[in-house]
Amino acid sequence: MRLKDEQIDRVAERILTDLAESSLIIFKKERSKASSCIKDVMRADMAAEEQLERDAEQLLEKTLRAMGGGEEIDRHKMQKMIKIKLAKERKIVL
Repeated sequence: MRLKDEQIDRVAERILTDLAESSLIIFKKERSKASSCIKDVMRADMAAEEQLERDAEQLLEKTLRAMGGGEEIDRHKMQKMIKIKLAKERKIVL
């Protein structure tokens, strides 16, 4: 899933606000540092998922070429299966 930077900012702030209001965290340092860390993690996770998507597409193309085109194969379904398999191998939660 692709999020815009302002969406990432809002999600990070919402997470911090909810955790603070629930007394699940107490800030020992600036709130902005915690927010920055959450944003970095979210961006890294999205980048990993985008790379996974590209790798799944490349593997699908390679597989279809090896099969001689594979016109009778549902590309979308096969790409999803490949993506799920790659995600498990890489321990990425989709």
